Amino acid sequence: MHIALYQPDIPQNTGTILRMAACLDLHVDIIGPAGFNMSDRALKRAGLDYLDRAVFDLHEDFTTFVQSRIERDGKTLILATTIGTTSYLEHCFTRNDILLMGSESSGVPADVHELANARIKIPMQAGTRSLNLALSAAMIMGEALRQTGGFEFEEPTVLA
Repeated sequence: MHIALYQPDIPQNTGTILRMAACLDLHVDIIGPAGFNMSDRALKRAGLDYLDRAVFDLHEDFTTFVQSRIERDGKTLILATTIGTTSYLEHCFTRNDILLMGSESSGVPADVHELANARIKIPMQAGTRSLNLALSAAMIMGEALRQTGGFEFEEPTVLA
């Protein structure tokens, strides 16, 4: 499974998502331009020593991402958005999905919304706006991996 980050603004979120991806055998697509340099100290601090193990691709822009991922691989684009119509708990994930997370400051533009095969949301209390990007990605990917058997690793996981 893939996580795509659309023009991420906060290096700590990107580092945390890359760390999660390394631990859970996920691929990350970072769609530029990012609001920070990929050598940013905060990114490295959040990713710890897992950044070397993370599998990710940098894409210059959304057009490049679409051409390289969706068109070539035929993957399904699932957009996580506060204006989604379906709870992520009700969505049926497949191993062929790319979970697209929008920019922390502005989400994704309307044309990207239109390209998504599905728009999902995390149900929240009335009057609240949104959760942290890395936390949202972890919640949704946890459910997606549960549904698709993605937690079946060869070696037992040791919690520390």
